[in-house]
Amino acid sequence: MMPMDAQRTTVAIQCYLDELAGVAGPSAAEPVVRDLLGRAAQRLHFLCTTLLHRSYPRLARPPANLDSTELLGAVVERLLKAMREARPGTVRQFFAIASQHMRWELNDVARRLDQRVRAVQLGNDLTAQAESTGSPLGPSALKMLQAIDGLPEDERNVFDLLRVQGLTQTETAELLGVTVRTVQRRLSSSLLLLTEKLADLCPPEIKPGGIAPTETE
Repeated sequence: MMPMDAQRTTVAIQCYLDELAGVAGPSAAEPVVRDLLGRAAQRLHFLCTTLLHRSYPRLARPPANLDSTELLGAVVERLLKAMREARPGTVRQFFAIASQHMRWELNDVARRLDQRVRAVQLGNDLTAQAESTGSPLGPSALKMLQAIDGLPEDERNVFDLLRVQGLTQTETAELLGVTVRTVQRRLSSSLLLLTEKLADLCPPEIKPGGIAPTETE
């Protein structure tokens, strides 16, 4: 059962989305979008914090020193622009859009950081250090990101929340408004699809279907 506060937040966000569906034009939509983002701010901040520290920890350290509040501000700016046209019909669709913009913002920050590091370290033999810190993204990492983005929407949302942002299955179920069993089924499906798409990156002994979902709670 979803906690009462989470239920109230979900209901309030859905009300704003319903209102947004009935307005025409960016100027009329903007006040509704701002109210919507204000109501969703706490949950968005939680997602920003989780994604930053679990999946992009190097950006929270010097020289980037990115914090979750700063990330939230950038994501809100992105959503204000995106939702001039986008009209998500459900809370799940809204948070899927928000999650995608979080990833895009963090990837942009990582690319800018990598460019600065390469400029400073040009001519130094730091290849091993760069690979150990995940900077910059190599062809394999880019192929993985493209494969994740190519998943069906339901599978992509579950994989993103569980494996990228580090939420538990229960938290993911509450956020998406589905059961834990549904989350488990979509995770299994996403892993099977990714194993097939990335078969050339897997060791020979790993076959499609050989990755079992794990509970992160």
